[in-house]
Amino acid sequence: MQTFHLPAEPLVVIQPSKRWSLLSLKDIWAYRELLFFLTWRDVKVRYKQTALGAAWAILQPLFMMIIFTIFFGRLAAVDSSGIPYPLFALAGLVPWTFFANSITASGNSLVGSANLITKVYFPRLIVPAAAMLAGLVDFALAFGMLCLLMLYYGVTLTAQVLFLPVLIFMTALFGLGVGTWMSALNVKYRDVRFALPFLIQLWLFVSSVILPSTSVPQKWRWILLLNPMSAIIEGYRSALFGLPFDWTALGIASVLTIVVLLYAIYAFGRVERSFADII
Repeated sequence: MQTFHLPAEPLVVIQPSKRWSLLSLKDIWAYRELLFFLTWRDVKVRYKQTALGAAWAILQPLFMMIIFTIFFGRLAAVDSSGIPYPLFALAGLVPWTFFANSITASGNSLVGSANLITKVYFPRLIVPAAAMLAGLVDFALAFGMLCLLMLYYGVTLTAQVLFLPVLIFMTALFGLGVGTWMSALNVKYRDVRFALPFLIQLWLFVSSVILPSTSVPQKWRWILLLNPMSAIIEGYRSALFGLPFDWTALGIASVLTIVVLLYAIYAFGRVERSFADII
């Protein structure tokens, strides 16, 4: 009697690479269509079943600009470096809103995609990255409002505006770095979800959104160098209004942005293998 042995079924084990590679570019490129799909999904879901829809992307910085103008521009008479205070405030609020929304959306992205993460394999870094990229749509809408206000005040652009894409790229990278780190922490410690809005509010007041860095006494001004968003926001104003760039502050902000992003990716990779078990 002959015995037939069926060929063994191939066993495929998917596990994180033992070597740490920056951003896992090969995997992310292989799943680029999924990145686009998740980004488009976040864009559509963001304002689903809302009466005003995408208008919220404009209303949020607009109303904050009005409030800041009343209290800081009129009552406190804050020095705005010769720029009309409404324009000064909005030029800071537009990138800040993009940054803050990127952190919030990215920080909650893994928990919000729990069903997808526990059933399908793909590079988990795509989830917070898609949440950040979706915020670019809101940024574009709010930036359009800023352009209209600049036309109203008769602002003339200079060659410094060519540096604007670099600043947008820095804002996106820093938002991705902080958001990725928060998303990993949020999976394990759900307190992050409640603490994050409070921390973002405090961060706003030390980011040169309301006051220029020149309003801070010289002996304390070095503290602002530890906050990349302060230099980045003032960089936006320099690019849009032809003010001098603080290249030292921007250089330090660039280094800190890269450090935060690399550490976030490293920390994310260390806990990635346990996401499906604890999410």
